[in-house]
Amino acid sequence: MTRVPPGRPGAPRRLLGLAVGLVSLFLPHARAEGQTPDAAAASRHLAIRAGRLIDGRGGPPLLHPVIIVDSTRITAVGSNLPIPPGTDVIDLGAATLLPGLIDCHTHITGGDPGDYYQSLFRRSPIDYAVAAPTFARRTLDAGFTSVRDVGSGEFIDVALRRAIDSGLVAGPRMQVATLAIGATGGHNDLVGFSPYIKFGQFSGVADGVDEIRKLVRFEVKNGADVIKLIASAGVLTEEQSAGAPQYSQEEMNAAVQEAAAWGRKVAAHAHGAEAIKRAVRAGVASIEHGSLLDDEGIRLMKERGTYLVADIYNDDYILAEYKRLNFPDNILDKERQIGRLQRENFRKAVRAGVKVAYGTDAGVYPHGWNGKQFAFMVRYGLTPMQAIQSATTSAATLLGWEDRVGALAPGLYADIVAVDGDPLRDITELERVKFVMKGGIVYKNLRPAAATSR
Repeated sequence: MTRVPPGRPGAPRRLLGLAVGLVSLFLPHARAEGQTPDAAAASRHLAIRAGRLIDGRGGPPLLHPVIIVDSTRITAVGSNLPIPPGTDVIDLGAATLLPGLIDCHTHITGGDPGDYYQSLFRRSPIDYAVAAPTFARRTLDAGFTSVRDVGSGEFIDVALRRAIDSGLVAGPRMQVATLAIGATGGHNDLVGFSPYIKFGQFSGVADGVDEIRKLVRFEVKNGADVIKLIASAGVLTEEQSAGAPQYSQEEMNAAVQEAAAWGRKVAAHAHGAEAIKRAVRAGVASIEHGSLLDDEGIRLMKERGTYLVADIYNDDYILAEYKRLNFPDNILDKERQIGRLQRENFRKAVRAGVKVAYGTDAGVYPHGWNGKQFAFMVRYGLTPMQAIQSATTSAATLLGWEDRVGALAPGLYADIVAVDGDPLRDITELERVKFVMKGGIVYKNLRPAAATSR
């Protein structure tokens, strides 16, 4: 449901240079102020002890777990494992350990929800670039140690990913999509305003097979890990429809084929039933939103192993807050038509056995609230364990990162979170993450009883 910042080609490289330069200017400050003391002095040999462990792979909870970490990776996991002499110990008491969570649909570089017209016309890419490290840190603090960021202006997401990977900014591991690709007059374009309004920045607008192929190549050249395709109309822009197809079957096929040639998957924004089916037939890895998914679409997704990434929390936030934020009535009317249907169709897809990966559309509501969707996924058909797996092993598989994240197992990154209670009994515990480790570094520790000792 994300409103993608519009833009047309202009003379953008100076602007991009300023944006990236300003981010770089703020990076040392973000590192010094953003990280905890634990993060500044990570041990190469570390043991984490707690009350129970959920491994992310669906196995029964492990009692009295000990995780052994060597530098950035897990080397051993077990109940009451012996701790080697000289190993630093973090004792989290009765807490529950889980793998670092994964959100497959975020917009960290798109800011928090704000006034509709100010967001469109009074913020530059530089504003978004300067704010992005704050939202990255909020996401990490919420327990999400990996994300797929699906649509960003001016390659800000690439700059942010590099800053995080280099340690200059505290944030999750990122797969980035750069410019979402959409049709003229569609969800990825400026709709409902004067034709004389133009933006001097990179454009994700492309029409026809040749333009789409060229834009995919341009994005890969400039750092895209995944391609975001706008297959249908959307909610938070002013097209009349919320779900009409905006690309032909041939155009969608071209996007997926070109992305595959460069080793990239495609995530398809698709609310409408026909757009969903075209995207699935084209071979996309995931359907984002899936609001009007019908029985045929469900069958196709199940047959082809296509993931559903459905943002089923944010309807509540949009209807509660977006009138105050000056969003036009026609947008709010579309949300009223789409939101509840999306949840019921999510339930149908779950019952049918469609693969589900966790994705929130964070940025449509405040960054750092990513965990609020778990309760809605359980309400609409998943068990608590399945909801957890959607944000661990299932999400890791969608990202192609199952060899590095998504489970608490030897050989994977030491991305570990902890909550006080048992999320299998109360899934809302995942809204209150108290401990966050990413790659062996502790970024958050709010448990008073927790101690680090030698």
